Parts: sequence; structure tokens; C-alpha cells
Amino acid sequence: MSHVAQRRGKYGFIAGFLFAPLALYLTFVIWPYVQTFGYSFTNWSGQSPTFDFVGTDNYAALLKDEVFRGALWHNLLLLVFVPLVTILLALFFAFMVNAGGRGGAGGVQGVGGSRFYKVVYFFPQVLSLAILSVLFGAIYRSDEGGLLNGFLTRMGVIDAAHPVEWLNEPDLVLWCLLLVVVWHGVGFYLVLFSAAMQSVPKDIYEAALLDGAGRAQTFFKVTLPLLWDSVQTSAVYLGIAAMDMFVLVSTMTSGQFGGGPDHHSEVMSTVLMRNFLYFGKSGYACAMGVVMLALTMILSVITLRATRRERIEF
Repeated sequence: MSHVAQRRGKYGFIAGFLFAPLALYLTFVIWPYVQTFGYSFTNWSGQSPTFDFVGTDNYAALLKDEVFRGALWHNLLLLVFVPLVTILLALFFAFMVNAGGRGGAGGVQGVGGSRFYKVVYFFPQVLSLAILSVLFGAIYRSDEGGLLNGFLTRMGVIDAAHPVEWLNEPDLVLWCLLLVVVWHGVGFYLVLFSAAMQSVPKDIYEAALLDGAGRAQTFFKVTLPLLWDSVQTSAVYLGIAAMDMFVLVSTMTSGQFGGGPDHHSEVMSTVLMRNFLYFGKSGYACAMGVVMLALTMILSVITLRATRRERIEF
């Protein structure tokens, strides 16, 4: 009996510790999702306490909304290029600062000054997105005072009388935002991949070196397979970031909550916030939020399954 009572006391003690965080999670995370899903079937304006049930009318309207469909396409483009470019650059730099050096008594080692490079590459990560928007706003300024236009003018690439309006060019604005996201994220994933690479025995790299493998062969045949779990996780996180983009788009581009010029930098989150706060279509905005949630979950599962490989033990 004492043994049974002891087990019950242990389980009660554990349940007591789990109850508070679980209750907070259900109240402040799960319940807002449930409310959003419910409001998406109404014509709620966001301010009135009364609203009517409209069924799936909001979701049907989404299919006909050209602005939302354009924003969805922009998110999908970012979903492809943000993880791809960020992970490739972070892997390359992580490889160079950890195993890119050759020769010497130490065998495989990073390039000269690798510790300094790690700090420099990580520096953008400590800046908030608001600061980044101000910084790159100065870089992309459309007059000669803009750093990028000033540099290209002095190089003779563009005419000072006709500077490039980077954030007002429909064909350039989305790629300018992509550059900001990549610049901000490479340092963090470089550190992540560097930590994973440091757990790989140096003997593996030295064996590849003795077999005559070059940097490219070592990277693709040794480094990438051993870091695949970290790459997979990074792809999911970067995919989630690409489905958001609200802060940069709303602060760096023209229009209410950004999206300019003429919706060419629009993403789903900016369309959602505009409908919620400006147009009084909160029920419609909730339907957009549900679609964003569903797409994010589906794409995360697809990414995890598509990149699944057998784990390599060492």
C-alpha cells in the first residue's frame, strides 16, 4: 500500500507542476486559435460585439481576392528562396570557418581568422528587424544619398540623373526584401551549423583529406550528410519566417502596412492586417489567418518528409 501511495504522490507532484504551464498554454495559445477559427465563419467587424454566421463565404471570397492570391504567390516565392539561399550560404561559411583550411601540423582546420569571421557573420542577428528596416532603407534610398545608388553611380554603372528606385520598382522590391532576410539570417544558421560540425570527429575530415578529397568533395560527401538533421530543422524555421515577413514589408515598402508598389511586395500577413484594422473585415482577416496556419503546417510536414534521410552515426 505504501508503494502505491508513493507512486500516486509522485504522479500528483508531477501533475501539479504540469498543470500551470499547460493551463497557460491552452489559455493564451490554443484558445486564440480556436477563437480565430470560429470568427472566420462570421462577418465580425472587430469592434461590434454582434456578428452573423456566414458559413464559408469568407473562404470563398479569398479564392476571388486577387490581392490575396498575389500575396500568396509572393510568400511561396520567398518560401523557396529564403531557406535555399540562407542555408547554402550558412553551410558554405560554416564549412570554411571550421574545415576550410588545409595543410599545417594541425591537419583540418578553419581558414585564417575564422573566430573573427564567426563574430562578424553573427552580428546582423543581434539587430532587430526594425533597425534592419532603417538600415536597409538608407541603403536602398532612391536618390544619390542612398548607399547602393551612390556606389553604383561612382562605379559608372548607373546615371546619377536616373537613380534606381529599389523599393519602388515592381520587379526589384521583393528581391530587395529577400536580400535583407538572408543577410539577417545567415549568421545565426552559420553558428548553428558550426556547432553541429564541431561534434563531427576530425578523423573523418582527415581521412577525406588523405584520400585526396578537395573542399567541394569534402563539403558534399562529408559535411552535408552529417549535418542533414540541422539542415532539415533550419529549412522548417526559415520556411515559417518566409510565410510571415510582416515587419520588413510593412516598414520598408509603401502603402498601408506596406505591400507597394501596387501590391508587388504584398504578403499574406500585410493583407490580413489591412483587412483587420483598416477595412473592418475582421472575420475575413481571421479566414486569412486560418489559411496561413494551415499552409504553414502543411508545408512544414512536407518539408520534414521530403528531406527525411537515414541518420548517419559516427
